[in-house]
Amino acid sequence: MLTKINLRFPKNGQEKTMKLNQNFQARKILKAAKLYCTDCRVAILKALMKVGKPLTQEQIAQRLGKRQLDKVTIYRTLGSLFKAGVVHKAFMEERAWHFELANKCSENQCHPHFTCTSCGVTHCLTEMSLPMAKSPYKGFVIRHQQVRLEGLCPACV
Repeated sequence: MLTKINLRFPKNGQEKTMKLNQNFQARKILKAAKLYCTDCRVAILKALMKVGKPLTQEQIAQRLGKRQLDKVTIYRTLGSLFKAGVVHKAFMEERAWHFELANKCSENQCHPHFTCTSCGVTHCLTEMSLPMAKSPYKGFVIRHQQVRLEGLCPACV
């Protein structure tokens, strides 16, 4: 949950407050994970916060736009954020991982995702809770569960 800072700005006050909140929250997340607050890390976290859904490395690069961080820097930064548990790999589609903030998932279970088969948009189903699966086969131990549902979203029905 974003912490709101009450500052008044003469123009576009609400937009500036929101950007300040995302910047503050990104830095807070990095400090809690004991990571340096580099411009690249902050920018990637802010991009993920803004959309609130999983993004590929390419989509993150597009959202950063004018910052023009090269793909290798983004890839390495996502790797360090993943290793620290700040982001996680929500799912893979067309040989590309989709990353999102790890704050809405537990160590053993990620919230479900719904991908529209018509428009391709993925939605986080954070309010949906599913029980942890139990293996019907002897010797298999389930340590992490991710669920991805597919169908048609309300806009495509």
